[in-house]
Amino acid sequence: MSALPANPASVLLLALFLAVPALSAEPGTGTVRFEPQGDEKAGVPERYRLDACTFDYTLSPRFELKTIGVEVFDLTFPSPVKSGIPENDTVHAEYFRPKGKGPFPAVIVLDILDGAALVSRTQAVWLSQHGVAALCVYMAHYGPRKSLKNKARLLSTDIPHTIEAIRQTVLDCRCATAWLAARPEVDANRLGLIGTSLGSLVGTNVAAGEPRLRNVCLLLPGGGLVDAFYDHPLAAPYRPVVNVLGGKETMKRIIAPVDPITYGPLLKQRNLLMIAASRDDIIPPSAATALWAASGKPQIIWYDTTHVGLGLHLVPALVALTAHVKGEPLIPGDPRP
Repeated sequence: MSALPANPASVLLLALFLAVPALSAEPGTGTVRFEPQGDEKAGVPERYRLDACTFDYTLSPRFELKTIGVEVFDLTFPSPVKSGIPENDTVHAEYFRPKGKGPFPAVIVLDILDGAALVSRTQAVWLSQHGVAALCVYMAHYGPRKSLKNKARLLSTDIPHTIEAIRQTVLDCRCATAWLAARPEVDANRLGLIGTSLGSLVGTNVAAGEPRLRNVCLLLPGGGLVDAFYDHPLAAPYRPVVNVLGGKETMKRIIAPVDPITYGPLLKQRNLLMIAASRDDIIPPSAATALWAASGKPQIIWYDTTHVGLGLHLVPALVALTAHVKGEPLIPGDPRP
């Protein structure tokens, strides 16, 4: 593995400061065909199945990070799901492409709850400067998909809405996977996903719903969310609502379609790495342990820190996830299947 800079956040800031307009502009529009891979009924949860379809996209050069050999593009295409909110029904993504012909491994990157994209862009810059193409996909109702007129958000107390917004994000990412697989510089046999915090919870659904996303890395993940959160201090304002709806068992049935632990059996079919915080004060460590067990006890890296404190371990975490999606040993001599 090549030597890595000491501070990825400073790399991002410096790279953006030195960014210049992209020089190798690509065609502005194109068409991609999504085709289900194999037997959808056998390998994809029913709610995440998608029929074959063709969609148009627009790819616009954004800037070039000349100091690290990365080009950045804006990608848009219509969502296969129509929520009725025009802004939300156009998928927005940012494509970080290593310079060169490739073929490169590629990943979809999903951001944290606040949606400012600092985490996802930092990961994408790091990955792309080390030979992994990265597509940061905005989840439903996030970023440029957020309507100024409609207050709809991905997460809300309207549980059916939240479940449907996650479904839309999964199907959007399935189309984004088809787009990546069609890129000439991408190795379609080495596709994956990286999700952090909320991005890991939604990303588990995405990984279960798209078989081509083989190399999956979940940072600050969890499953069995009702059991994990019911007694959590942050859940106190919502506990009365849960009780009115019938208590924990009823709530578990309601959110089962999007609870990561539901898809543990499908994650056993992925090359999965989990990175968790042993003192996580947002997503309880018990939730990470539950998902780890349900997923067949894949490789897991624990850091002795809190949820936000994982940022203090950003360098080794980025080294690990980069090696994982490239199929390299996480440490010298580490046997990989």
